[in-house]
Amino acid sequence: MRALVQRVSHASVTVEQELVSKIGTGFLVLLGIENADGQEDIDWLLKKIVNLRVFDDGNGVMNLSLQDVSGDLLVVSQFTLQASTKKGNRPSYIKAAKPEVANPLYKRFLNDAEQLLGRPVGKGVFGAYMQVELCNDGPVTIWLDSKDKQ
Repeated sequence: MRALVQRVSHASVTVEQELVSKIGTGFLVLLGIENADGQEDIDWLLKKIVNLRVFDDGNGVMNLSLQDVSGDLLVVSQFTLQASTKKGNRPSYIKAAKPEVANPLYKRFLNDAEQLLGRPVGKGVFGAYMQVELCNDGPVTIWLDSKDKQ
């Protein structure tokens, strides 16, 4: 499971000209699910995400987590994060989980995130063509991969 975590001052998701989710200060997470992913990947990734110390403390040092600042979380499923570009110029998505595997894992990720944070989490629409707007704050962008724990 891969996540591109972006610290944002605000972010939103629109589908067919309808706003489906928006957040203020927090994280926009683009989530790529692969065939081999399961609950262990969700647990590891969520723990990392909510505890990333990338928000400024009173001294202007990145020392606070999403939980410390009561930040918002918006999670958008994005199979293209599983792209392989090793051969040629057309990405291969063979590692990306099929919808019947990915969608339940995405829903479980969202549910577990809400349980961990104790509040609602913003969501994209699985499988939909989405417009994602964000203001990357910093910019701060962190790449996490549950298969790369060391």
